[in-house]
Amino acid sequence: MTKRRLILLCLIALAFVAFFLSGADQLLTLDNLKAEQARFQAWLAEDPLTVAGGFFAIYVVMAALSLPGATLLTLLGGALFGFGWGLLLISFASSLGATLAALIARTLAQEPLERRFAPQLERINAGIRREGAFYLFTLRLIPLFPFFVINLVMGLTRMPLTTFYWVSQLGMLPGTAVYVNAGRELGHLESLAGILSPGLIGSFVLVGLFPWGARALVGIAKRRRLARRFERPAHFDRDIVVIGGGSAGLVASYIAAAVKARVTLVERDRLGGDCLNTGCVPSKALIRAARVADEIREAPRYGLQAGEPAIDFAAVMNHVHGAIREVEPHDSRERYEGLGVEVIAGEACLEDPWRVRLREGASERVLSTRHVIIASGARPRVPALPGLEEIEVLTSDNLWQLEALPGRLVVLGGGPIGCELGQSFARLGSRVILVEMGDQLLPREDREVAEEVEAGLRRAGVEVRLGCRAVRVRTGGPGEDHVLEVAGGGADETGAQTLPFDRLLVAVGRQANVEGLGLEALGVETRPDGSLAVDETLQSVLPNVWACGDVTGPYQLTHASAHQAWHATVNALFGELKRFRVSYRALPAVTFTDPEVARVGLNEREALERGIACEITRYPLAELDRAIADGHRGGFVKVLTVPGKDRILGATLVGEGAGEMLAEFTLAMTHGIGLNKLLGTIHPYPTRSEAVKATAGAWKNAHKPERLLALLARYFTWRRS
Repeated sequence: MTKRRLILLCLIALAFVAFFLSGADQLLTLDNLKAEQARFQAWLAEDPLTVAGGFFAIYVVMAALSLPGATLLTLLGGALFGFGWGLLLISFASSLGATLAALIARTLAQEPLERRFAPQLERINAGIRREGAFYLFTLRLIPLFPFFVINLVMGLTRMPLTTFYWVSQLGMLPGTAVYVNAGRELGHLESLAGILSPGLIGSFVLVGLFPWGARALVGIAKRRRLARRFERPAHFDRDIVVIGGGSAGLVASYIAAAVKARVTLVERDRLGGDCLNTGCVPSKALIRAARVADEIREAPRYGLQAGEPAIDFAAVMNHVHGAIREVEPHDSRERYEGLGVEVIAGEACLEDPWRVRLREGASERVLSTRHVIIASGARPRVPALPGLEEIEVLTSDNLWQLEALPGRLVVLGGGPIGCELGQSFARLGSRVILVEMGDQLLPREDREVAEEVEAGLRRAGVEVRLGCRAVRVRTGGPGEDHVLEVAGGGADETGAQTLPFDRLLVAVGRQANVEGLGLEALGVETRPDGSLAVDETLQSVLPNVWACGDVTGPYQLTHASAHQAWHATVNALFGELKRFRVSYRALPAVTFTDPEVARVGLNEREALERGIACEITRYPLAELDRAIADGHRGGFVKVLTVPGKDRILGATLVGEGAGEMLAEFTLAMTHGIGLNKLLGTIHPYPTRSEAVKATAGAWKNAHKPERLLALLARYFTWRRS
């Protein structure tokens, strides 16, 4: 416990002791207040400002320390100051005291609780950020809930204290008014129970429940208003229509067909989406070819002489397209039709919440469906850069149609796609300049991770420009260079620099495909980044329209899309019985650079930003026997745990085979397995997976029982004697 907390706790304990030893608890009784009412009135008549100020201060202190007697003070305030002034004084005093009580609880207990129960509290705080003010307001309206309990519990959350104050000020006002009004008749009160009759309590409960009912009614009214001009079908042709045949759409269709729902899948381009055709599969095939070229160059390290590899770029691209053809049957029309899915090669547009117009070639038809799942994916974002429209821009979509290796390639964007492709093209022989506007590559990762990747890119021959902003593209005439003008990142004295290129690859992110689906006319909302807005169950504002995959994010990863697709489909088909909230707590991600970067859960950057206390255990792969034997000793394993506990909050791995080693940490986080159990698991020797066990061993060594070991040392000394 910190010194500040200890001092505060001692002061509170002293205040409690003083309160009860002084007999204040005996003075604050209804009978005593009634007996002393005349004396209180005389004091007020003699010095109204001192009495009012003293009353306000005492009330604030008692509410702040959660001492008993606030209700009786409220009655006394009504008796002394009347309804108007009494309500004004007590309303502000009670709200200020409640806020101080919340602050005290937060100071004493929030940090220790967050260290111990970080995942549970993160979910609670997410709810508080979303609708905490609404929830607090409702609790304040219902006097069945002790206000001091609400103060302490809410203080342990991350609700801003300003929000806590004004919501409390409004929410406590009706209850305070009842007690202040009752205090005007203090002499006639026989008991506190007489203030709140069963009927009045019932009225308060109804008032408290009113916001919830009103909220539900608003939601129903909003949905009915959206659907008012549409006629709900008497029967439905389909249970689900899935729009988009990428990773999310295929998984959604598979699950729906597996439970015997009648499902139609609509894809306007190619089944398999980005992952098969322009993303995961082709990029990993290219990365492998580039890595082989690098291994040939590195052969002398192992006593082998191979020389500089001859790159046949056309053959490399044949290898890439061959990989696509090999995987393609897994996502084929024939396979899904065999599973019972109706597959439409065409376009879809929602006419109303239950009807989807399908265009397949020259023919059109309308299907009625109980639910619609939007899985239309995303496309590369092309920035509004002056001059960009005058050249053929390369993106992760059209890159795979290249027939010749670019001699000079400028890559715009230092995220995973830009780093992976930039490094690969450099290894294949292109002169690559990577331009990143931020101060590090891979902006979501820890800085030391980004530095390892930057070093790997530079070793491959990539010229990395950080803190460098693209200004414009200038196209050259016949025999002249195209150039990218940039500012920052080592620009010359004029503040700008030109980077000549043969091809420009843009990899600055992706934007959701929401156009042409009829969603805007139906009131389906989008977020500021253009992705579809859905709740934690992946439901849109329309109760039967759902979204999953890149079109809604926030993680544009194939396995994230599949994870969402399960939730969207199950919630759509069985949501009347049970709904599942999608969780990303143990979502893994891999960047396939050299070195690889693999992560699951929190990293140090995110833990710091969220204020989550954690303990960091680090294991350098240079100490791993398999890494030494392979000659790939770079990188590390970095695990975040609850302080003093072996429960894993997140793991980041950098190095050869990081993506394969990550699976064990992902399994551990998913099923609540701690580092102690990983340490007790037998790993084959020599493998890279031993790095997981070694990291657990490093954590265990940092938490060895020193006192017990000292006793054992004495014991063995005694035995030897």
